[in-house]
Amino acid sequence: MSKNRRVLVAMSGGIDSSVAAILLMEQGYEVIGLTMKTWDYESSGSNNKETGCCSLDSINDARNIAVDLGFHHNILDIRDEFGDFVIDYFTDEYMIGRTPNPCVLCNTHIKWEALLKRADKLGCDFIATGHYANIKNKDGRYFISKGKDLNKDQSYALWGISQKNLSRTIFPLGNLEKNEIKKIALERGYENLVKKSESYEICFVPDNDYRSFLKKRVKDIDKKIKKGNFVTETGDVVGTHQGYPYYTIGQRKGLGIALGYPIYVTNIDVESNTVTVGSFDELKRNGMYVDKLNFMKYKSINGKVNADTKIRYNDSGSPSVIEKVDNTLKVYFGSSVNAITPGQAAVFYEGDDIIGGGWIKSSFDQNKVNFSSKHLINND
Repeated sequence: MSKNRRVLVAMSGGIDSSVAAILLMEQGYEVIGLTMKTWDYESSGSNNKETGCCSLDSINDARNIAVDLGFHHNILDIRDEFGDFVIDYFTDEYMIGRTPNPCVLCNTHIKWEALLKRADKLGCDFIATGHYANIKNKDGRYFISKGKDLNKDQSYALWGISQKNLSRTIFPLGNLEKNEIKKIALERGYENLVKKSESYEICFVPDNDYRSFLKKRVKDIDKKIKKGNFVTETGDVVGTHQGYPYYTIGQRKGLGIALGYPIYVTNIDVESNTVTVGSFDELKRNGMYVDKLNFMKYKSINGKVNADTKIRYNDSGSPSVIEKVDNTLKVYFGSSVNAITPGQAAVFYEGDDIIGGGWIKSSFDQNKVNFSSKHLINND
């Protein structure tokens, strides 16, 4: 690749984004680094030490890598934009009884847009990140495909990126496994990157206590949220919950009730202020509705289409049939799946490639699911 091709690399200070920058330089790109400040820990009220991509240490680590490798590094403060959009979404979803996925939303609406705006100002042809995923281009469509390292694959979190933004994105780590990335860092003399711990928390909830975050963030939450009943699937009252936003579908710990067998949250009803609990089998559903869709590999679908569907980040995927009804997808699973959670993302795969994705609206259960569908694609 010509050295005249300039790329803006999103750098968190960790091993993945740093190695991404190293590889792009070695491939002949002119690299510019950028670290985004999305959140400050004082605003979260956390007592924990700052960690992760927004901490001062991480920003300094990213800058030091850039200085050592000899390319420019920038810091972009997007706290206001991030807070107005992502934080409001996060709190609003819990307040209507859903479980949000802020990282997917941030990728789609904040980070990519912010990166490309700065890339244009800096005269960059592309942006790059350290995600474990691949980008393919077929029949004029750009789409995400799984990364080589399936244990680290991050394709699930990228389904919402637009065609325009994908066309200017590079994932240098897509065809590498984690051990190969560590080897590259060691060979280039960056043992400190290999030793650095990785953060998996939501950046603005560093202690993973979203309940405390809601109490601090939502004005007069104690007046808006009241205690209510835990009920069984048959309607029997079995305890008192502390407020429906403090629970999520599939939750087992922290319920404070005992029925003589493991119980899980199976449904949240905001209207009646009830949280339904049940056995593991009662947690299962074989269908769901998904809206706010973004198609990737194809512009849309016609009829019923076979797909492997993931309903959470660490989900291995389940065989399903997806059917487009107006602006919603109706999804039928071949066998029941656990904890279909409204507010989470659903991503549909054809092999390793993403057909598209959307947000889970609701689940359902029906006796018969027909899997004799044809694979009909509309790519007009």
